[in-house]
Amino acid sequence: MSDSRKKVVLATGNAGKAKEFKELLGDSIEIVLQTELGLEAAEETGSTFLENALLKARYASEQSGLPAIADDSGLEVDALNGEPGVYSARYAGEDASDADNNAKLLAALEGLPQSERGGQFRAVVVFVRSAEDPAPLIAEGAWRGAIADSPRGDAGFGYDPLFFDADAGCTSAELSRDDKNARSHRGKAVRELCAQMQRAGVS
Repeated sequence: MSDSRKKVVLATGNAGKAKEFKELLGDSIEIVLQTELGLEAAEETGSTFLENALLKARYASEQSGLPAIADDSGLEVDALNGEPGVYSARYAGEDASDADNNAKLLAALEGLPQSERGGQFRAVVVFVRSAEDPAPLIAEGAWRGAIADSPRGDAGFGYDPLFFDADAGCTSAELSRDDKNARSHRGKAVRELCAQMQRAGVS
């Protein structure tokens, strides 16, 4: 590995998310997880994905002394007025598992026809050069789909087994990693962030 790569802390302890980021960012920068540095996660007190992403990035940068990347993402379901949204990871409670969250979502949509089960994954990804960076780089991505009536597939994490992509003809959890990264909200946002970082000369 080249020592010339920029070292950046990734503000997450989510193993699935971390793996996706490393695949998407490639070899242009050296990613270090905040958990590898022994850092606690920032408290997500924001009311939007952008607020939470910035909170997480600035906190990780402050604690590590490194530039930081963070994202906040979630599932927005049309019939639920955009819920679970920023509460996606804790939809069924603070210590909820993916299975708990999926079960609550299915219960909330019980009886709705497929035509009324639309929604989207949305991600906001940010890069800060320092904790006080006055001009953070910000990128967004969205992935439209629908909520299936039962889980399908073993790949991915979170709501992937319930998120049906009509163009692919399967759920996110049935896609290969490459196909998911090509289609996903996070993939779109990270590719846009990478382009911004290259233009800004930080990767």
